[in-house]
Amino acid sequence: MSRPWKPLLGVVVALGVTSAFWWTIARSGEGPRVLTGYVEGERIYLAAPSAGLVAEIYVEEGARVAAGAATFLIDPRERRAQVSGAEAALSAAEARARDARKGQRAEELSIIDARLAAAEATLRQAEVEFGRIEPLVRQGIYAPARLDQVRATRDAARAEVAAVRRQREVATLGQREDAVRAADEDAAQRRGSLAESAVRLTTLSPPAPVDARVEEIFFRPGEYAAANQPVMALLADGDVRIRFYVPQAEMAAYRPGVTVRFSCDGCGPARTARITWVSPRPEFTPPILYGRGSRDRLVYQVEARPADPRSLNPGLPVDVEPLAVP
Repeated sequence: MSRPWKPLLGVVVALGVTSAFWWTIARSGEGPRVLTGYVEGERIYLAAPSAGLVAEIYVEEGARVAAGAATFLIDPRERRAQVSGAEAALSAAEARARDARKGQRAEELSIIDARLAAAEATLRQAEVEFGRIEPLVRQGIYAPARLDQVRATRDAARAEVAAVRRQREVATLGQREDAVRAADEDAAQRRGSLAESAVRLTTLSPPAPVDARVEEIFFRPGEYAAANQPVMALLADGDVRIRFYVPQAEMAAYRPGVTVRFSCDGCGPARTARITWVSPRPEFTPPILYGRGSRDRLVYQVEARPADPRSLNPGLPVDVEPLAVP
């Protein structure tokens, strides 16, 4: 009696051996397992708060710039004119404040001195006349009304001298206290306007906030840049990081502060990076990172800061060596 299932069994075994063979070949071509990721970077956009023509560009794309170094300059002529105007206004306000504390001019005081001298001369004459008339009235030569007349003239002369002397004293004083205070406040306001204009002038050439690499320059000298429109973009060393994905079964080994090793094309020997952030929630492997063994697998996103990020460009793929699971 024949056994018809034996040929079928042979076919199945052959197919299984063939599948295992090709699966082994495919697995052997994948090489050692690594965690796939890429370089990520946050740009710093430099802009001026005032619109104007770009006068100078002090850096080049791809070059490094030190913290505090000049990057570009917006045409400063308008702002310089405003600073000059503010300086002139401040000088005028300070002069008014000083003048408010001064008395009248020497020429004006000389006029008052002349009036005082005339009043004193009139007083001397009135006193002499009073001294001459008084004994004659007592002797009955003149009527008492004559004495009253010269007495009134003498008293009027005394009052005139006192009034002119007081006017002379007031003329040496400054303006009223309220007027002096108003002049001081006006000078202070002008001083603040000058400081504001000077600060605005410095914002036309913003310095590099940190050590960075010039990623892109959007405007060239002679082009018009609107207010607050980025003129260039910098990539700060501290803002470069690598982002990779770890299977959920291996997450116990990845914590902030742990150091990992990674490599990338054209980066030379393997580098190190310190983990700074681990996602608290899992996600499915991003489609761009799909591989034969990673489809539909939950992973956690991890970020690490490279020890030397200066030559790493955002978007560059990296391979991270897996850590041993405790």
